[in-house]
Amino acid sequence: MTYLAFRHVNKRYASFQAVADFDLDVSRGELVAVLGPSGCGKTTSLRMLAGFVPVSEGSILLEGREITATPSYRRNIGMVFQGYALFPHMTVMQNVGFGLQMRKLPGAEAARRVRRALQRVQLDALADRLPRQLSGGQQQRVALARAMVIDPAVLLLDEPLSALDARLRHDVRQEIRQLQQESGLTTLMVTHDQDEALSMADRLVIMNQGRIEQIGAPSEVYERPANRFVAEFMGKSNFLAGTVIGNGAFRCEATRRILHCDTTRFRDGAQALLSFRPERTRIGHDAQDADAASGHNSLPARIAATTYLGQSVELSLAIGESLTVRALLPNGGQESLGGLQPGQSVQVRWHAHDARLLPA
Repeated sequence: MTYLAFRHVNKRYASFQAVADFDLDVSRGELVAVLGPSGCGKTTSLRMLAGFVPVSEGSILLEGREITATPSYRRNIGMVFQGYALFPHMTVMQNVGFGLQMRKLPGAEAARRVRRALQRVQLDALADRLPRQLSGGQQQRVALARAMVIDPAVLLLDEPLSALDARLRHDVRQEIRQLQQESGLTTLMVTHDQDEALSMADRLVIMNQGRIEQIGAPSEVYERPANRFVAEFMGKSNFLAGTVIGNGAFRCEATRRILHCDTTRFRDGAQALLSFRPERTRIGHDAQDADAASGHNSLPARIAATTYLGQSVELSLAIGESLTVRALLPNGGQESLGGLQPGQSVQVRWHAHDARLLPA
């Protein structure tokens, strides 16, 4: 059942359309990540829900009640800002309890809820410290406790981990996800980080230039992108332009070779893009297994460059005169990489079920 709904929400600033026809249903207890490049409208959408930005057109409903015109302080929505927005002169306990103080909650009840919120984020021992005496990860958890202590109807996270270093970001995102699941809080998170979204969210909303490009589970969006923008934004992809010739066959424009993939969504003769991920790409030295019966595609290529990435090695592969694709291979040690050198001729292979046909 829908708990939170955006119904054809638009936001305009004079002639600029910041958000166009944003339509989304969110279930109770779900964590939905809204992601896209800078300026795509994701934070504006979040702020319209919070009541900080007025809606130009459309409506927002919470538990079946329209809140489009409801003042922000009456929406019971908790928000964690990108920069934490903690009061520097207040202790951890005072920061967390500020929202309850504004709601004029009785002192004993407020203190109980603050203690519970600090215990949830494992900061009860630091209740008397000031924000400047905390690490970045600890400040982030204070901001999270402050948003959760009011028992919000919806929790909003605006780039909550962007100020943390990579190692701490990994740990804190696991903590946030665990807290969200334990509390059953309906949560919307804005991020531009694909790893954050894939690891934390129940569903993803991919935005571009104010519009929703695709909504789906993380695995669905990654494995079955709706178009080239989504395929490129959610990781890396290779693209081959060509023509659908039916019965699972596709003619590559650059090589004139017949390749195999699922063509059921396209009519025969349609122009399309065949997409496949670098990590699903394999390198061989012959084309013996490249027939349709094996389910593999294969193209002759030349290694143009190798890039060492630690856990993996990325190969840039030249196919013909104008086409370049990438392969991402697991690092099996120096011995296994020694046979892959720039200038070497190889076969680029990928399985037909790892290919995705996209609109041209």
